[in-house]
Amino acid sequence: MDGIQEIKHHGASDSGRRGPSPSTEAVSKRNQLRQLSINPNHWYAVARSDEVGQRPHGVVLWQQPVVLYRDSQGQVQALADRCPHRQVRLSQGQVNGDRLVCAYHGWQFDAAGACVHIPYLGEKQRLPNCGVRPYPVREQDGFIWIFPGNTDAMASRGVAPLPLPEWDHLNYIVTVSVIDVNAHYSFLIENLMDMYHGHLHDDYQAWKDPILKHLQATSERVDAHYQAQSYYRIDKIWSVSQLFIPALRQLHPEPLDVSYVYPNWVATLGQDFKICCLFCPVDLAHTRAYLLHFTSLHAFHRLHKLPVTFRRWLKTRLFGAAQPLLDGLVAQDVVMLEQEQQAFWADPQAQGPELNSALAAVQRLMRQQAETVV
Repeated sequence: MDGIQEIKHHGASDSGRRGPSPSTEAVSKRNQLRQLSINPNHWYAVARSDEVGQRPHGVVLWQQPVVLYRDSQGQVQALADRCPHRQVRLSQGQVNGDRLVCAYHGWQFDAAGACVHIPYLGEKQRLPNCGVRPYPVREQDGFIWIFPGNTDAMASRGVAPLPLPEWDHLNYIVTVSVIDVNAHYSFLIENLMDMYHGHLHDDYQAWKDPILKHLQATSERVDAHYQAQSYYRIDKIWSVSQLFIPALRQLHPEPLDVSYVYPNWVATLGQDFKICCLFCPVDLAHTRAYLLHFTSLHAFHRLHKLPVTFRRWLKTRLFGAAQPLLDGLVAQDVVMLEQEQQAFWADPQAQGPELNSALAAVQRLMRQQAETVV
């Protein structure tokens, strides 16, 4: 197929493969990898919907401070978080109707970023010809997404935020954990695509003994298909308790599919679980992300016949059911990722052998995306 690379794996063949010492060129590429920019021509989830209320909310996406706020209609707006007057943060201000008001001198800006009012403007003075950069913004599936790139590219390519239909679907229980790690985003996506690091997680891990069976890569995504042993089977109403009672878990084989759908990550474990990671890289050594865990209730046919109001109450009541599991995984991974970043700073030339070919495909995709910015 044009533009698609496919690699088939049989058993754990990767584990027996050891290449030569890395060449100077390989070391140089690795150094560049840890300093790659993002491709801005994508939608990035920068906040949850419930984080943006009556007051301005500041975020940072790849060294760009952005302020989010809701106008008088409740619509989310996004502007550069810097007043053109004295360069202070607009997120320290307040919202007045449809306008964002700077805390310092009270200058007011509309949703297009234009300065529309200065409280002490003289009768013979004109509003200065200055403004604030507006960002395309969408509120979708429980998150606020912004597009920091070329809007022409967004329109011509039909780029859209990663769909998360499970967020509102009544047949899924949702848990969200925030990843805040002092490391380049490449370390995090490599961690997520590498199913062989389950040794780290012990009781937090949902599966064991993964074997990479098939790998597919394009210019937009990498799909790695593993076969694993799952600890969970959600087929009875009490099965959900397996999320927080380890003694109830029983190993059984399940397909484990993980995908780097640039710039985000998606994984499914059989029919019962879906996990997504929404990336918001802050800078070269700081990454924020939202890790979402969806537990399917599709197997409970009787539940589907109950009134929608009850099912909606149940979904809300069980929100965060997997919080200890998810937070535990994140805490353990953050320690490792920050050690990787620190080790890179200490010796950028050092590189150990990598036995998982999925990571090489992921690294190629990151480079391609960073290098093809329009």
